[in-house]
Amino acid sequence: MTRELAEAAAAAVREAGARIVEIARRGARVRKKADSSPVTDADEAANRLLVARLSALAPGIPVVAEESAAPDVTAAARFWLVDPLDGTREFVAGRDEYTVNVALVVRGAPVLGVVGVPARGLCFGGVAGGGAWRSADGGAPCAIAARVPPADGETALASRSHLDPDTEAWLAGAGAARTVRAGSALKFCLLAEGAADVYPRFGRTMEWDTAAGHAVLAAAGGSVRALDGAPLAYGKPGFENPPFIARGGRR
Repeated sequence: MTRELAEAAAAAVREAGARIVEIARRGARVRKKADSSPVTDADEAANRLLVARLSALAPGIPVVAEESAAPDVTAAARFWLVDPLDGTREFVAGRDEYTVNVALVVRGAPVLGVVGVPARGLCFGGVAGGGAWRSADGGAPCAIAARVPPADGETALASRSHLDPDTEAWLAGAGAARTVRAGSALKFCLLAEGAADVYPRFGRTMEWDTAAGHAVLAAAGGSVRALDGAPLAYGKPGFENPPFIARGGRR
């Protein structure tokens, strides 16, 4: 998988992020979806833009996006996974932790990922076999890597808006030195750049929530595994994930 394809995907992510910031400045319109989760006109505008850009970038590769009708990819060797605005609750609340997520999945594994953090001017990327990187305000990318847990103990990450009892129980038994709450796929990026060590998630997530961050973290030397130890896989019926544990480096 070429770095050039990742850079083209990153350009689309930055463009979508700029559109989201523009809509936020004038005031996003919020409504409830059928599952009672919030969606805004910023989600929908970014979704349209990303589907169009990715379809033009790689014709013939299906695009599965949160705010679009999902194509059947059960037999597809490759497909894109897109969350145009991950962390809508953070966005609506005026926090800066929402992200724009794009991943390319090949034979069930996320091999390319880009996570934009528009309100912070950040973009993270990763390619299988090509490493992971971070850029700020459109500047040159800098290589990042997951860290070995420090001697004073692990830093665990937990969802800001979706912390559930099973995750709380896991955290209580994990013995982490500290727990930090954060929103969206930003948590994967914090692991990838060596700012934290473990992120357990037992609450419901969908594949578009995790694929881009998973790709970045894996390229940085980390992992995302189901509770049975198997790597989290993509292209599942219904696109719903099982519980998982994301980790940075190992001792």
